[in-house]
Amino acid sequence: MTSALPACRSCGAEGLELVLSLGRTPLANALLTREQLTEPEARYPLDLAFCPACTLVQITETVPPAKLFSDYLYFSSFSDTMLRHAEALVTRLIAERHLGPESLAIEIASNDGYLLQYYQRAGVPVLGIEPAANIARVAVAERGVPTLCEFFGHRTGERLRAEGQTADVLHAHNVLAHVADLNDFVSGMRAVLKRTGVVVVEAPYLRDLIDRCEFDTIYHEHLCYFSVTALDRLFRRHGLQVQDVERVAIHGGSLRLAVGIPEQAAPTAAVGTLLAEEAGWGVGRVGTYRDFGVRVEALKASLTSTLAGLKRRGDRIAAYGAAAKGSTLLNYFGIGRETLDFVVDRSPHKQGRFMPGVHIPIYAPERLVEEMPDHVLLLTWNFADEILAQQAVYRKLGGRFIIPVPEVKAA
Repeated sequence: MTSALPACRSCGAEGLELVLSLGRTPLANALLTREQLTEPEARYPLDLAFCPACTLVQITETVPPAKLFSDYLYFSSFSDTMLRHAEALVTRLIAERHLGPESLAIEIASNDGYLLQYYQRAGVPVLGIEPAANIARVAVAERGVPTLCEFFGHRTGERLRAEGQTADVLHAHNVLAHVADLNDFVSGMRAVLKRTGVVVVEAPYLRDLIDRCEFDTIYHEHLCYFSVTALDRLFRRHGLQVQDVERVAIHGGSLRLAVGIPEQAAPTAAVGTLLAEEAGWGVGRVGTYRDFGVRVEALKASLTSTLAGLKRRGDRIAAYGAAAKGSTLLNYFGIGRETLDFVVDRSPHKQGRFMPGVHIPIYAPERLVEEMPDHVLLLTWNFADEILAQQAVYRKLGGRFIIPVPEVKAA
């Protein structure tokens, strides 16, 4: 199943193996205004491939970053789960690394300052780097977080080092997957990191994606899907070393890595354990990923059949979460306005817009109780506990949620 695919984004090897094609889809976060509904909508191939040389799983298409991120509608602060997650991590790192007024915490892709605000409250100087101008403005205006509005790479890292701004802690949460030039990005990390500093990387975990059939986390912004094996090889190439790793529940299952200068700390036992587990699981076997493709097709059949049955008996169905993963699911499964009446989302930046490709309108969550659809398809299933708790009134009045991943179930 080989074809003329591009070289690997990490190691540069030829011979990528295509393992799943989700067709030509619109950009997952390109929510439409009413005026845009009649305009042509750009669609791009969404094909997943595996590199036998370094084990990196990646999509083959690179949409220009400026098209994806210069004006962005995802604000981290609208998730209570994300805020609690960030605050707990910052509190822990301040204590463990004895951070104070002489330290510097930098976050790449700092969004609206959701994480750096907790350092700032504790008296630790901060610097955000965020390419989306609309979000960077919010970070500065609403949270007072100093933010550079630019894409990060080697040049930025070298410039900050020359200016004396090197990081005691360098955060890179849910950004490495978005990077087209991994080597330039990691080289920049190495440049801006203090010799005794630590890079804290969080990224959705490839093994969780495969094992839990989380196909909807595949979209054009997510260029890469990481294992510890692939990350270890990437960081070593740039004079960095994975010093510790843990699995965290956020985003349906993620890795949190501590990365630093090799001579500063030896890898913990957890690093060796996960590398060995991945080898036994099949991180380097193309069959692992082909089997995943088969399970995605089975999930598609199950969900579309369930929804079709509900519609036949006259039930009304809405959806919760105008997120990128929802766009992937709706477009690949072919679920549109014939099935869903509307989508709700907490973010006012998304309300009043329409889902890409399927053009379903987006409203505030209060619409659920106002209209009382019989069922709500939970597109943001990774925040299920938070959302189900928020929608206690809707559920008490008889509304039911449908959770689609990893398998279709009612809640």
